Amino acid sequence: MLTICFASNNAHKLAEIREILGEQFDIKSLEDIGCREELPEEQTTLEGNSQQKAEYVWQNYNVNCFADDTGLEVLALNMEPGVYSARYAGPQRSSQDNIQLLLQNLAGKENRSAQFRTSITLILDNNLFQFDGVVQGHITEEPRGSQGFGYDPVFIPEGYSQTFAEMDSAEKNRISHRGRAVQQLAEYLQAALTNPKPLGERP
Repeated sequence: MLTICFASNNAHKLAEIREILGEQFDIKSLEDIGCREELPEEQTTLEGNSQQKAEYVWQNYNVNCFADDTGLEVLALNMEPGVYSARYAGPQRSSQDNIQLLLQNLAGKENRSAQFRTSITLILDNNLFQFDGVVQGHITEEPRGSQGFGYDPVFIPEGYSQTFAEMDSAEKNRISHRGRAVQQLAEYLQAALTNPKPLGERP
């Protein structure tokens, strides 16, 4: 079994990741490796933030790890909130406040198209690789559902009538942005376990 740290202490994210990856991987949280400080997120892209967090964990704790950064990109808002999704309404990182501000900014706009995008950076034995997952959809007029977290209550994926917050976790994970990125990560890790090879040179 491969032990690897997911660079997060977010209980919702950890639960999703562990459910998607299954029991063949031992997923540790930041708390599990003794990392209690807030990881840096100073980049202007999702890819940059996920890499910065993974690099921080590798350099300071010397453990194989992966980090993610996820953003909601809304067409009518010039792809905002994007990289600032978690703190859209302020540093308190309140999902309720973020949703309220999003709906307020979309008031009166006919085009409510949006996409969720996740970037994952993996550092395994000092080699780096990135995976991306995207799901298209649109923003509802008001929150619906009690499952999930973040913007899930106002996002309906393309081809569905339910928000992510109205779906059970298995259905959401099968089609979500994070689920798609983590699936690529899982396939890569499985291949690496059976046929080890360099992932790609780190800068």
